Amino acid sequence: MSDPHSQIPYWNAAAATKTFTHPLHPPWLRGIDRQAAILDYGCGYGRTMAELEQHGFANLTGADTSPEMIRRAQHLHPARHFTILDNPPTWPTPHAEFDAILLFAVLTCVPGDETQRRLIAELNRILMPGGFLYISDLLLQHDERNRDRYNNYGTLYGSYGVFETGDGAVCRHHSREWLTALLAEFEIVSTRTITVPTMNGHDSTGIQFLARKPAGR
Repeated sequence: MSDPHSQIPYWNAAAATKTFTHPLHPPWLRGIDRQAAILDYGCGYGRTMAELEQHGFANLTGADTSPEMIRRAQHLHPARHFTILDNPPTWPTPHAEFDAILLFAVLTCVPGDETQRRLIAELNRILMPGGFLYISDLLLQHDERNRDRYNNYGTLYGSYGVFETGDGAVCRHHSREWLTALLAEFEIVSTRTITVPTMNGHDSTGIQFLARKPAGR
């Protein structure tokens, strides 16, 4: 099963050309203090961090496994703080330090069940009690092209919804039930269904979750 490290060469090669499009939903930001410490995990070239800055947030950290994505981010946003994830999903601090974490189009790049569970558990660990986890990702699609891909690669990767793209990535689309199960340790505040262009230009159905870590944990 592919893991985040095994796909770093793909994302390094794609860093200069890919455009990411998952949208921020401003109403979900109203309950977050503008001085909150926010981590954009899987930040790519920093697009979402730039949008957060436009909404008045300043204490922003971006992290990604791809050195080339981070290099592009630092070039585009030299005033922001970015770091390379050397050992994903582990974050290099021993305690909760973030008031909010964004996970935009990251789970689709982490096809394995157990790797996704470890990632969510790690983000839970570094999130402050009462803090927010904002996820945006892609649902299972129902068109013939995607059904064929799921069927062709499901046996190889052991999960329906995993597929290979024509340019070499291994990706995953998810059921609502699976994503909800991943968030079992959180309180789901809100969800919304969106239409979002994929990085290769196909309109797809996505979903966003705003979840809160219980205050007592």
